[in-house]
Amino acid sequence: MTSTFTSSLRLTKQGDGDNPNSWGVVLNDGVISLVDDAIAAYTTVEIGSAATVTLSAVDGSGDVPRSAFLEVKGSVGGSHDTITMIIPSQSKSYVINNKVSANTTASDVVKIKTASGTGYNIPLGAIGLVVCDGTSVFPTNAVGLGLGTAASADLGTGADNVAVVSANDLRYPRVSVTANTTLRGDLNIEAGSLKVGTSARAYNPITTLTDAASIVVDFALGNNFLVTIGGNRTLAAPSNAVAGQTGQIYVIQDSTGSRTLAYNSAYQFVSGASPTLSTGAADVDILLYSTRSSTTIDAALLKNFD
Repeated sequence: MTSTFTSSLRLTKQGDGDNPNSWGVVLNDGVISLVDDAIAAYTTVEIGSAATVTLSAVDGSGDVPRSAFLEVKGSVGGSHDTITMIIPSQSKSYVINNKVSANTTASDVVKIKTASGTGYNIPLGAIGLVVCDGTSVFPTNAVGLGLGTAASADLGTGADNVAVVSANDLRYPRVSVTANTTLRGDLNIEAGSLKVGTSARAYNPITTLTDAASIVVDFALGNNFLVTIGGNRTLAAPSNAVAGQTGQIYVIQDSTGSRTLAYNSAYQFVSGASPTLSTGAADVDILLYSTRSSTTIDAALLKNFD
């Protein structure tokens, strides 16, 4: 009988009476060694000048796509945002290490896919675990790793939660930066506390407003604001006010002084009396505010910070 091959790992299946004098050699080379590759082999895939590389499958013999771990490296010519690596259309899992040399004009993402199915992108410098179902390639997800859903990763202490390993595990997230870093979106801490170390500081920058006859403060830009007024002005209703937001608005007289500031009805003062500004040239007043609702801003004026 003629030898055949398994459908996924392409291992040799010897037929009755095949290879009577070399059956053991074929077993070792065509099965055992290849199983070892599929479980533990770490293979480097060198990317050439093209943006696409195809990994060819070989039945019953060693090949690259049978390896469990694939390290993608090299430098692609041109500005390729995505480097495509085509794998055989056979079910298998892979660990992909994207170590492509960074191109300053491209992101150097490695997309692993079959010839006809959808793929998955591995960012530069990342190591990703992916699964091919014979048609398309999918990543592992937080639920499969026991981290809960994307909306709520459960890091508790129960049997179904992430186990305590050390102070460096996921239970104690840290952000380490060496330069200014911007975090966008809401940070919600449902319990516990947010602590700033003794060698660190927490502050909210001051946003400079444009002087105009009607001054609109966009509360989405920050908490603290500054404006130097060059005429009689009105503080208009703010935009993007959110209940609970607090801060201050520095109001500075120009070199002439005696400028006035009227207030939109959204600003509420003690006893309903709108305050007047200090009148001296370059005088500095501070309007403290606390947002009661999107349309009501409670405020108080501290005057004459020369």
